[in-house]
Amino acid sequence: MNKPDKVMSLLSIAAKGRNVVSGGFTVEKAVKAGKAFLVIVAADASDNTKKTFQNMCEFYEVPIVWYGTKDTLGHAIGRQMRANIAVTDPGLAKSIVKLLETGK
Repeated sequence: MNKPDKVMSLLSIAAKGRNVVSGGFTVEKAVKAGKAFLVIVAADASDNTKKTFQNMCEFYEVPIVWYGTKDTLGHAIGRQMRANIAVTDPGLAKSIVKLLETGK
C-alpha cells in the first residue's frame, strides 16, 4: 500500500467515525470554533479557495495541507467532489500529518 492509499484510508476511517467535515462553509465553521485539527485542501482547488483557507488556518493556527484532487477527497469520505475537508479528531489528524511528512 503506497502513501496516498494510506492517507485516503485514514480519511475514510475518519469519515465513518464522523470525525470529518467537508464543504467550504462547514470547514470554515469548524476552524473558527476550534474543532478542526487539520484542514486538507485539494491540489486542484481554485487559487482563491487555497488562499482563503491558507489565511484562515494561519490565523487560527490550524495545520493545512494541499493533497489529492477534489474527486479523490470526495471519494475517500463517501461524498461527491470536495475541495476541502477538516479532520475533527486530534489523533487522526496527527496520524495523517505524520504520514504525509514521513511516509510511514
